[in-house]
Amino acid sequence: MRSTFNAPSRLMGVAGCMVAVAACAAMSPAHAADAPAHRATPAPPHQHAWHQHGRAPRPAPQTTSGTGERITVIGTSHAPATFHPAGQTTYSAPRENFANHVGQSVADMVVTIPGVSFVAGNGPRDVVVSVRGSGDRQAYGMKNIQVLEDGFPTTQPDGTARSDLIDPHAYDGVDVFQGPASTVFGNYAINGAINFRTRQGADIHGVEVGSDFGSFGMVNNYATLGLSGRKYDLVIFGSDVRGNGFIANSAYQTSTENLRLRVNLTPSDRLVVKFVNNITDTRLPLRLSLAQYAANPFQSGCASASHAAAGCATVSLLANGSYGARIAVSPQAAGLGRFDRRTVAGIRWEHDVNASTTVHTQFTYDQRHIDQPTSPYAYTGPYDSYAGSSDVTNTAHVAGMALNSSGAISFDDLDALSAVRNVTTAGHDHPGALTQSSWSHQWNAGLRFQEDLQFARAWHLVVGLGGTYSGLRAQETLFTSSASGTSRRPVAADRHFFNLAPEAALTYAPSRGWTLHARVGTAYATPTTSNLFITPQGTYGNNTRLKSETSLGFDFGADWHPSATLDVQATGFYEFYHNELVSQSAGVNTVGAYTFNAPASQHRGVEVGATWTPLPRTLSGARIMLSYTYDNQIYTRYTEVLSNSTMSRALDRSGNSIPGVIPHFLNARVLYDQPTGPLQGLGGYAEVTWRGDYWLDNANLLRAPGYALLNLELHYDPPARFGWAQRLHGFFEIQNVANQTYIAGATNITDILASNGHNAGAAVLATSTGSIYAGSPRAFYGGVKVRF
Repeated sequence: MRSTFNAPSRLMGVAGCMVAVAACAAMSPAHAADAPAHRATPAPPHQHAWHQHGRAPRPAPQTTSGTGERITVIGTSHAPATFHPAGQTTYSAPRENFANHVGQSVADMVVTIPGVSFVAGNGPRDVVVSVRGSGDRQAYGMKNIQVLEDGFPTTQPDGTARSDLIDPHAYDGVDVFQGPASTVFGNYAINGAINFRTRQGADIHGVEVGSDFGSFGMVNNYATLGLSGRKYDLVIFGSDVRGNGFIANSAYQTSTENLRLRVNLTPSDRLVVKFVNNITDTRLPLRLSLAQYAANPFQSGCASASHAAAGCATVSLLANGSYGARIAVSPQAAGLGRFDRRTVAGIRWEHDVNASTTVHTQFTYDQRHIDQPTSPYAYTGPYDSYAGSSDVTNTAHVAGMALNSSGAISFDDLDALSAVRNVTTAGHDHPGALTQSSWSHQWNAGLRFQEDLQFARAWHLVVGLGGTYSGLRAQETLFTSSASGTSRRPVAADRHFFNLAPEAALTYAPSRGWTLHARVGTAYATPTTSNLFITPQGTYGNNTRLKSETSLGFDFGADWHPSATLDVQATGFYEFYHNELVSQSAGVNTVGAYTFNAPASQHRGVEVGATWTPLPRTLSGARIMLSYTYDNQIYTRYTEVLSNSTMSRALDRSGNSIPGVIPHFLNARVLYDQPTGPLQGLGGYAEVTWRGDYWLDNANLLRAPGYALLNLELHYDPPARFGWAQRLHGFFEIQNVANQTYIAGATNITDILASNGHNAGAAVLATSTGSIYAGSPRAFYGGVKVRF
């Protein structure tokens, strides 16, 4: 079981699917049968024993981490480059890392992956996943990374992806491609990409029905149908999850449907169909100031603003819904929440031109429709997009050297309409006056190629170049109401961007126990419509002069496999950013976060992952897993202008830490699964998750405190000798055993210029609202699943 630094290798055929399950979705049984005979080879560069890729329907025997020999099979690849980008630092989490416990959100899938962190977004499943800090500065969604599911894009052309539609029960694993990745993945892959892999129908062979339940009224009922034959593989998943939430006004209900169908049309043609639908209906509490969080983290006793307990947050609404006096009300009275629908439908045709060349052509339609009274304003509108791409992969030999080549063209397009109205004291069903309307059109056209040359037995060289031409046209109309009528003010943007992203990587595997790698990569991300129309004061207006952010990054790392019981990986990275796009909140009673360009900044850090079977002979079921990330991000050139009622000052932030970035993130698990005897199938783990404290403002005056959580899990899978009982699975879990109060998510806040012309101190910033969500107190969960 290993995750890979994707150095070039033709790791397909049947056993290749063990290394990249995405290839299984693209491979027919007939092609697997035609693969060359299995033979043991040196392990591909940068693979890890603690993360397993998915497995084929009937895999050849493979060992678990800590025991046995590593076997890799060489065959022919049918997967596009986006499934296994050559040269990219890659980590993966297999299903076994998250399938045995409650799996409430994507956070449960990625918690064991080095280089990945997460914070709470706006809703129970809107987890902000960060790759090397990509989303730590965001209030919602997944930004600065490209997100795919079974190779189909779920990041829309404006760079927005959301994790609401991800129910971990549906997935076989997740692959994270880390570092600048625009050569292969195009716009917005500034920090990398993530591909979520759904389960194979061949692995299920029937129906699985389950239910999870636990604290705060959480119930998740789900079912999976899996069927397969010589010419098809089908998986259909559905779930309905609901709960009361642990913060006041955070009750939710979310339903998800997910389908993937692979059909082998002919020996050289395959069709993959993908469909995802998600409906999220959730109440939404307000984000707190640090002072409010300290007084009342779970917002108890806050339903009535006039009789609120200490530390309650309120939202300021116009009394008549249009202009004039404002009234402070609670989130419950304002009816704050989200009702969103997301539908993704895709189809991919894969055609083998000959034994060495395959063409993949796919089309994806993606609609996101929002209805969000999340502040004094309610946001509504459809975001309709489509994406098309075609790529070709070829394997050849040049002067006796193996050469893998790939090239692709792509195009995506987004049309969006948006209306913003005042939220009124009469509730969401009685919206107030229109304050803003906008339309936007954003598109990206890309071209890329990549060459992967094995020029010696232990050496691989990868070079590539990608480019994207992006266009963004938008017009915003601002409405201002008064007793005398309503005035209008238009703000327009017509921006075009062209970016290039070259890359090169070199790997050296002198022995089965060692792999060394180095990579230089580049990436880019253009501004989006939402960035262009919010001012530093958190009001609608003109911010249309934003520039593209670009990055140049270096990775240096090593894999060490000294024995069958120990696997260690360490990767160091140093990345230079130009015009980095950074966002910060101006408070609860504003329309959104303000985005600015920091002229120069640097990200540097270390990712470490390890798995160890300490007693393979006497206690073979015991393992230790560790992942740790150090992420230090600083401004190297940035001057911030702050104003008060009497003056403005330019303040140098050079050398300061970029706020919102969690510098230390550690996950450690001690696991045990009883392999034999009367208790065979009984297992569990103890887990510690630690996050260091981090800055909340550009001046580095106010910190969000770090925390450490202890989680315990126990599960039971009856062995085959128990007959029908082997179809059952059950688990019990305690999260946050010590009942720690901690910050699950905090958005950046704006510094304040005091009357003396200096930064206001931490005590003043601690009263800035719109930042903090508390994490869950101690919680108990259990679940049962049966297979038919």
